[in-house]
Formats: sequence, C-alpha cells, structure tokens
Amino acid sequence: MTHTAALGIDTSNYTTSVSLVVDGEVISNRKSPLPVADGQRGLRQSDAVFAHTKNLPALTDLIGADIAAAGVKIGAIGVSRAPRDGGESYMPCFLVGIAAAHAASSVTGAPIYEFSHQAGHITAALYSAGRLDLLDGGEMFAAFHVSGGTTDVTVVTPRVGGFDVERVGGSDDLHAGQLIDRVGVMMGMRFPCGPELEKAAACVPVSLSMKTSVRGVYCSMSGAENKAAEIFRETGDVSAAASYTLDFVTATLDKMTRALRESYASIPIIYSGGVMSCRRMRETLGVRDGVWFAEPEFSSDNAAGTALLAYRKHMGK
Repeated sequence: MTHTAALGIDTSNYTTSVSLVVDGEVISNRKSPLPVADGQRGLRQSDAVFAHTKNLPALTDLIGADIAAAGVKIGAIGVSRAPRDGGESYMPCFLVGIAAAHAASSVTGAPIYEFSHQAGHITAALYSAGRLDLLDGGEMFAAFHVSGGTTDVTVVTPRVGGFDVERVGGSDDLHAGQLIDRVGVMMGMRFPCGPELEKAAACVPVSLSMKTSVRGVYCSMSGAENKAAEIFRETGDVSAAASYTLDFVTATLDKMTRALRESYASIPIIYSGGVMSCRRMRETLGVRDGVWFAEPEFSSDNAAGTALLAYRKHMGK
C-alpha cells in the first residue's frame, strides 16, 4: 500500500519544530524551545536565528528516524515562511526553516509548499479539535490566534489548497502572551511564563468581574500589566497577580467572542495559539456553543499544521 507523507518545518520566534503527517494523520510532532535567559522577556531575531540553527540538526535526526520507522517516503514539504499572510509580514527566524526545507527537497525531490505561521496554528488547532471538516465544507469559520506575538480575530474562508484569512479584530497594543510573560517575569518567573502563571493562579477561583478595554472585536491589554504590577507590589501575592492576569485575558477574549457573534451569528469558532494552552481559559470560554480548542501540544508553536497543509495541498484538497 502506498502512503502519502508530508514533512512540516516551523521556525517561529520561540520554538523549532518539525512534524510528520502520513495519510492525513500526525505521526510525529517534534519541537524544541529556544533558550531565553533568566529575567529576559524575549529574544532578538539574531539570537532566534542562531538558536534554530543549533536546534535543527537534532530535530531532523529525530524526524528522520520517525520517517524510517513509518516506512514512508516524503512526498511533500511544508514550511512556515512568515508570521501572517500578506507581503508586509516578515521575520528573519523563518529563513532558517526555509533553508532546511530546500535542503530536504533537494534530497527527496518532494515539492515545497509555503504557508504562514498563523495558517499552521489554525490548521493544527482544527486537527486537534477534530474539526478539519471545516476546511472541506467551503463555509467561513472564525479563528482566534492568541500568542506572544499575535492576538488576532480572523475570519477564514476555505479554498482548494488552503484558505484565506481576514483579520477582523485583535489587540491594538500588547498581545495576550506578551502581557502574561511581562507579568510573570516581573514576579521572577522564567520565560515563557504561561504554565507557571497558571499554576500560581490555580488556588484562586476564576473571576471575570475586572474592567477590560474592549471595543467590539478590538481590545487593549496594556493597562492590565500596570494593574497586575500594582497588585503584586501592594500585596506580594503571586497567586492574586497571576489570576488577575489570566482572568483579564479570558474576560477580554470572552467579550470579543460575543462581539464577533453579533456580526457573524452562529459562525464556528476555533481558538488557537500558545496562550490557548491555558486550561483555566479554555474551561471558562468553552461553555459557549460552537467553540473548539486544540490540545496544548497543538496550541503551542508546532509544525503539525504546516505539515497538514502541505499534505492537503499536495493531495488537491
């Protein structure tokens, strides 16, 4: 029996990742975070490029073993070329993945398909949530992409070989992941701070009563950083500052979801991006009808969505 296999490569600002998809199923999803020094809130692009260059040999060795174990030949290669779709979207770190994709293509003869990092996130979330059927139906759906570098509300229109993404809302200043990491680093946590912040907040009940800054499907999050710092400065209570931060993001996303539904009624909504790995947020936002979430492995940066997109495009889907 002949199998169709696709290799995915994604070199985002904080994770090097490679993935193997065989006959539409994710067989392997390998990833390695980029190192960030204690007390730092991110990486310069030059440091990210260097870290990807160091990470890729070990990851490609692992995925090579996975390919051999699966007994398949690579028929298509997908790679993330930019953060979002659009000519103005660019980050040097993605050049490392593109170089690796061309090297793999020269050896395997497999064609290269390029996608945005955001498109990969959306596709990985759909796969994990069991809703890849949304790409086959032709009807629009909505996708939140919530991470350290993006807080976007998008409307997605499927087409043969992929989909078109229209940004209809999002943050005007800080992204949700930036807020979470800034508050966490301020309290001495290690970047990325989401898991540690969620652990600290676990003992505090969820509250969405705080004031937010939401105007339809657009929001501002910078004020929450000052408020969380004030809570920590005045009380020294890590759990209080952590729960306020996560619940502020949740309340903001909840209001934006309601505003989206006012314009698009019962449109299906998928939440993607690393911030949506937070189960505290998922359990609160998930009470709404017609919303879906990816499992943490497919919410955080990964190459699975890129591999799935390459497989689908290669198969003419």
